[in-house]
Amino acid sequence: MKTQIVIHTDLVRGTISEHIYGHFAEHLGRCIYEGIWVGEDSPIPNTEGFRNDVLEALKQINIPVLRWPGGCFADEYHWKDGVGPKENRKRMVNTHWGGLVENNHFGTHEFMRLCELLDCEPYICGNVGSGSVQEMQEWIEYMTFDGESPMADWRRRNGREKPWKLKYFGVGNENWGCGGNMRPEYYADLYRQFQTYVRNFGENKIYKIAGGANDFNYNWTEILMREAARYMHGLSLHYYTVPGVWKQKGSATEFEVHEWFTTLRKALVMDELVTKHATIMDKYDPDKRVGIIVDEWGTWFDPEPGTNPGFLYQQNTLRDALVAGVTLNIFNNHCDRVHMANIAQTVNVLQAMILTEGSSMIKTPSYHVFDLYKDHQGAELLDLHIMENAYYDLDGVSLPQVSVSASKGSDGLVRITLCNIHHEQEAQVELELRGYVNSAAQVAGRIVTADHMQAHNTFAEPNHVNTADFWEAHLQDGLLSTNLPSKSVVLLTIG
Repeated sequence: MKTQIVIHTDLVRGTISEHIYGHFAEHLGRCIYEGIWVGEDSPIPNTEGFRNDVLEALKQINIPVLRWPGGCFADEYHWKDGVGPKENRKRMVNTHWGGLVENNHFGTHEFMRLCELLDCEPYICGNVGSGSVQEMQEWIEYMTFDGESPMADWRRRNGREKPWKLKYFGVGNENWGCGGNMRPEYYADLYRQFQTYVRNFGENKIYKIAGGANDFNYNWTEILMREAARYMHGLSLHYYTVPGVWKQKGSATEFEVHEWFTTLRKALVMDELVTKHATIMDKYDPDKRVGIIVDEWGTWFDPEPGTNPGFLYQQNTLRDALVAGVTLNIFNNHCDRVHMANIAQTVNVLQAMILTEGSSMIKTPSYHVFDLYKDHQGAELLDLHIMENAYYDLDGVSLPQVSVSASKGSDGLVRITLCNIHHEQEAQVELELRGYVNSAAQVAGRIVTADHMQAHNTFAEPNHVNTADFWEAHLQDGLLSTNLPSKSVVLLTIG
């Protein structure tokens, strides 16, 4: 069966926020230490302690926003322990992730400097679970106040004269779970209290993000919107794609067709979640002022054998690339309500962009999908309709075989991202480009795919899965036809 899609190139549905392509770096395993930060004295080439190879790789995909310091770590993190001379910083136990001692050498100054080097927005998550209103208020003052005050003066003594610009601030994390096991009514009241003291100093205006629901907890969204919507700019949503059950999630690399299919089926659930949470939000916020902030998403498998289970280190295969592709298409198509998303996590943790081992670094298949999709950032979402979609059937369950989103950039180019989730069958696709008037237009293609489902990059073979030119697309008289290989993510650029 042929998939037939109509794209209205002259009908715009909204702007795809660049922050949909955000990332997340938690004090977890080897994400910060060894992954991003090695210290100024490391033999690994670095800039002010940050790995040069990681910095360059993240710049390549135009990382727009970075969330820190957690995650569950955020609600046991006390920011004052992470400022001042490194030798004087208080050590702590990272109780959530492996029970290791955290030396706090990577703190507020280091994170804000990292964001400057990456030219991305910082998104800081504050401590509601074990912190205080005063602690949160003083952190905001420390970072953003330009006048004379105890916190601003302390910042200057610690080497930063001018305040930073901070737009995004989360008031707690997963407060229904590791952030305090709270009821939504209780957290809604706490949110209202804490956010009062997340103040705007000078010209700095903070976009306040409330801790939202975990996957299908629609009641949490209902109560937060009912009780606190007027005090927030964003409401978070967390959803992980887990092919197995929580205690036995499945291997990242050793899986068969059934696990592939189940993983893609669960990834597609993101569309249902965003739609249903957005419907609840529409009741209280019909103008869509409050954004959905999907600040934790991605695949979660069992840790790699032989690694510390508390470090959540997993390999990243072509299957992860397809999950990234279909999820980003979903976010693009919901850009009226999804204002930001942050894949978990940036380096060495869960569905990472980058893996490091000593001085070596590799880019994962998921990284290459973000590289493929990066020009959707800030582009105009084009209206499209899937008139017919082939189906991917297994054991009596059917999934739409092709996922798609399309945008038009400020450069006038139309970009279409397509995913064929079938593990072995190609997808014949016809796209009718209505309203497109450039008779001399040409189409260029790029693809991420591989010869088998479990394909991944290793330190011995770092380019097994990579991007390549794609030539199987033809444009004539406004009709774009292509054959997508099985298990592939494709970008078609028209102009």
